[in-house]
Amino acid sequence: MNIFFEALLLLWRDNMKSLILSTTIKILLPMMLLFSFFLLMRGHNLPGGGFTGGLVASAGFALYAIALGIKSTRQIMRIKPDTLLYSGLLITGFSGLMAVFSGKPFMTGLWLANEIPGFQKIGTPVLFDVGVYLVVLGMVTKIIFSLMEED
Repeated sequence: MNIFFEALLLLWRDNMKSLILSTTIKILLPMMLLFSFFLLMRGHNLPGGGFTGGLVASAGFALYAIALGIKSTRQIMRIKPDTLLYSGLLITGFSGLMAVFSGKPFMTGLWLANEIPGFQKIGTPVLFDVGVYLVVLGMVTKIIFSLMEED
């Protein structure tokens, strides 16, 4: 993991302004975010989930920051990484407490009675995955932004 951050800093320090990367990332970022949402939604039945989806989304924002700078990346994110991190923690905790409020043990899965068309069964595990997604996205982008702003 440390090698990844060192390589990221090396690319940023050298002020590598690649026309190809700065043009491509504008197309690649929405596709990476869509793929991260796909990974998030298929998470508990197949490989994927909140963690891998959050990593894919944060990798997209990291590439955007390398190509176009932190200021433009913060503008396109519109939400501070701290806000993502803390809201993800709240959602994750709330998903566990929902079972306690219904008289069951903490973190017991609760499911909606009716299935939503086009989605899998929706329940507290999906809510937990969304919280993990936001925590990972917030934490990784916070680390990347702090390392890039350190210079």
